[in-house]
Amino acid sequence: MGIYVAALALCVLAYLAFAIPGAWFPSARELVFGPSEMAVKRGTGAAEGDELVLKAPDATGTTLVAVNTEFRSSDYPGIAWIGTDLVEGTKADLLWQSDYTPDRVNSVPLRVESGRLVPITMKGRPGWIGNIKGIALSIRGPLPQPVHLRGAIASPLGASQVLRDRVHEWLALETWTGTSINTVTGGADIQSLPLPVLLAAAGLIACAVLWTGSRFGFPVAAAAPPVALVAVFVFAWLLLDVRWLYNLVRQVEVTSEQYAGKDWHEKHAVAEDAALFAFIEKVRAKLPPPPARVIVMADEPYFRGRAAYHLYPYNVNYSPYANQLPAASQLRQGDAIVVYQRHGVQYDAQNQLLRWDGTQTVKARLVLLDQGSALFVVE
Repeated sequence: MGIYVAALALCVLAYLAFAIPGAWFPSARELVFGPSEMAVKRGTGAAEGDELVLKAPDATGTTLVAVNTEFRSSDYPGIAWIGTDLVEGTKADLLWQSDYTPDRVNSVPLRVESGRLVPITMKGRPGWIGNIKGIALSIRGPLPQPVHLRGAIASPLGASQVLRDRVHEWLALETWTGTSINTVTGGADIQSLPLPVLLAAAGLIACAVLWTGSRFGFPVAAAAPPVALVAVFVFAWLLLDVRWLYNLVRQVEVTSEQYAGKDWHEKHAVAEDAALFAFIEKVRAKLPPPPARVIVMADEPYFRGRAAYHLYPYNVNYSPYANQLPAASQLRQGDAIVVYQRHGVQYDAQNQLLRWDGTQTVKARLVLLDQGSALFVVE
């Protein structure tokens, strides 16, 4: 495995040469600015615990959070805003001022991935010169949900810090999701260097060395070339399995804290679909005993499937794959229609007419209305 370890070290060094924008061993220390050092200049927001929660933009549709700073731009080429719950497509910018051009506000767009702000490297960008007198985060457009900011970080991005950040990404807890039964990616949602990519690259290099050695008669491995090639693959696989087991142990702790000692109702009340479960409990209280027929309307397949699960043993009708509904002509008197986070549904209370997708209409009585979700019964 010496060849594979050497190839892995070579890949890490190559990545560092590409990723480090300045000195490998800088003297500057990382600067962390917490919520107490942030000021909401535009929009609505307030500190809640260890976070700054942004709730709404101002009249111009802008939310602005500023931090007073005093550091040399050359010492800190990396800036990261630690924020979550940003929707895809959010337009965000990093703003800053320097003593070189004190009357000018510079800006650069930030990327949003998986609801988080992607860190940015500032070295070589116009305006990132002199002493940085202040940085700010600008979010343009509405905030469909509150945005949570934990802080801002100015980083020298030296070798030790870049490696530490990558290891932190690889070992970050990946909690169970709706796709965990099929695959576990491993680590943080956003990774600059995914561990499987690094291990695969090192494996290819090791295999190339082994093949070259066997081709030209150089004894580069004690084992036969086929055995050595299989050993490289197995070793890389084991490294990924070790990370998976580490993630599993921590997930067991999280699951135990969440569910241990609770009855079935309490467990559902703290699960990921707790809001849906609470709504379906209200729906069940309004329905006649099974086997009444229930049609589920929801945009997301997950909500359609989970709603059906919570409604059993009723005769539930829903599409697990496509957002399709039975034609209005197929509905009959007494059918219950459950609407949960479904667009394109309208109700005329005066005439008791329920319409969906602009064309389908049925006479129905509103039985339950709960924060945009509803239960109707066909008349």
